[in-house]
Amino acid sequence: MPLDGARTGAPQAVQAADRFHLWQNLAKAVGKCAAAHRACLADPAPPPAAQDGAPALPEPERAGQPDPDGKYAERTRQRHAPVRQLRAEGRGLREIARHLGWGLHTVQRLDRAASCQELADGRWQGPRPSKPGPFKPYLDQHADGARGSIRRLFLEIKALGYDGSHPVVRDYLSRNSPAREPPPPAPPTVRDAANWLCRRPDTLTEDEKPRLKAILDRCPEPQAGSGQARAFAAMIIGLTGQNLPQWTDAARTAGLPGIASFAKGPEQDLDAVTNGLTMSWSSGPVEGRVNHIKMIKRQMFGRAGLPLLRKRVLLTAQR
Repeated sequence: MPLDGARTGAPQAVQAADRFHLWQNLAKAVGKCAAAHRACLADPAPPPAAQDGAPALPEPERAGQPDPDGKYAERTRQRHAPVRQLRAEGRGLREIARHLGWGLHTVQRLDRAASCQELADGRWQGPRPSKPGPFKPYLDQHADGARGSIRRLFLEIKALGYDGSHPVVRDYLSRNSPAREPPPPAPPTVRDAANWLCRRPDTLTEDEKPRLKAILDRCPEPQAGSGQARAFAAMIIGLTGQNLPQWTDAARTAGLPGIASFAKGPEQDLDAVTNGLTMSWSSGPVEGRVNHIKMIKRQMFGRAGLPLLRKRVLLTAQR
């Protein structure tokens, strides 16, 4: 163990725990406490509004197919009749095309149609009813989402006789649906809650303060955990390590998840933790040196051996 090695190598030295790692471990414990009360982080859902029974589905009136009219329909009738007459006389398609002065494909299209109605369908017939036309009142009535998703509305009008496609209904509702209210903000994560609980109140933003207050009002356990964390932070800032036994007793009595387990740690080396919370000295410079050695090791990984690593460590240690 590093602690046993330090005591054996320097028995006269005074051991002092590193305050940074003490606070880091406490922050993780507060995160466990927040995770145990995850349900308190989100705002309670509003009660569902009372709704009357769903109205009966109206039976829409199906619009009849209008007779072809307009300039295109009239021109089609004028062209279709001579082609059918010449075909009845036994003329060929190329001969008819040369005789009438039309293109071969035009003559073929006129010959394939049994009537001019087939040619007029789907072309310029004047005003044409849209696919969801007879069902628009029903879609407008339920476009606010009271009856569910667009897919559900599509299936309902399809059961009434709608023969169009789903994209047509979707596009119509997207153009005519009333504007929806913006969704509520996402609930804070466990990491956010732990961050707010461990920070000083004066460092919280104007948006974070009411959200943290709402969590603490809903759930007493995170509020107690915040009090424990800030009491420990006061010992770190004020170097009042003599209050550590009282803090550990209060943390164990509260029995908060994570924090109660953290309170057992200082008891394993109470003197070192007390010294770290009381004396101005700490193991921070040692931790910095360890991180520096790790950085040099990563820089040289796979490039040099132990002799060069030892030389670089010794040379940089003099700075």
